[in-house]
Amino acid sequence: MRRYGSAVLLLLTGGAVLRISLFSELYLRYVQAALRPYLVISGSLLVVLGLVAAVRGTRHGEHGQTEGNEEHGEDEEDGHSHAHAHAHGHDHSHGHAHGGPRIAWLLTLPALALLLFPPPALGSYSASREEAQRAAQGVGTFPALPAGKVLDISVAQYSSRAIYDTGHSLKGRTLRMTGFVTHGSNGTWYLTRLLVTCCAADATISKVEIRGTESDDAPQTDTWVTVTGTWVPKGKLGTDAAWPPVLESTTVKQVRQPADPYDKR
Repeated sequence: MRRYGSAVLLLLTGGAVLRISLFSELYLRYVQAALRPYLVISGSLLVVLGLVAAVRGTRHGEHGQTEGNEEHGEDEEDGHSHAHAHAHGHDHSHGHAHGGPRIAWLLTLPALALLLFPPPALGSYSASREEAQRAAQGVGTFPALPAGKVLDISVAQYSSRAIYDTGHSLKGRTLRMTGFVTHGSNGTWYLTRLLVTCCAADATISKVEIRGTESDDAPQTDTWVTVTGTWVPKGKLGTDAAWPPVLESTTVKQVRQPADPYDKR
């Protein structure tokens, strides 16, 4: 079985990568959508390499068995003492040879975990440990927002305009955003979204304080909700006093986590 170890590991890893990228959209929990083709190619190559390794292992086993049969016929002519020494040496080398590979099988655990139990997307725990990352863009005017009775906007876009827009483009607009819930002190809760540039490892946080909902009625942590409301000015633009921005909510509706849980600028 030792000769198939690398093949099994390659097949498990390749299968796990294909499971999250080719046969589902679970990869969006970890990387940007644009990286999907690279994941599919990588997973396919790993599976092919695993199959090649399995075939080579089978051929090597058959070749070794043939040589072993020939050697056994020669050993019968050497007597009992030589056979005993050979067996002792074989047992000794066998014990050393298999110590490493048994430990190496632990490498299959991460691949099995990804294949059978894919980790969830980053949530409130990551958000609570991530300091606010605000773009170094300074205050200024922003492009005009699209017309409409209710404007769908990302949490990151809302945060940027609320903190930096000297044109106050959010004023008087009814806005709708989706994110997950995090809680602060004194009953404060936030609509939160994580923004990734490449993968989950570089995630940064955007959040909006939601008012207009009593603390007893606030959704539970990590619940995904869509909030509709209006902008509430806070602090001086471009300063820490303006962060996090505030939204006065009119409706809060619980929703399912989107396929792509990360925000867009």
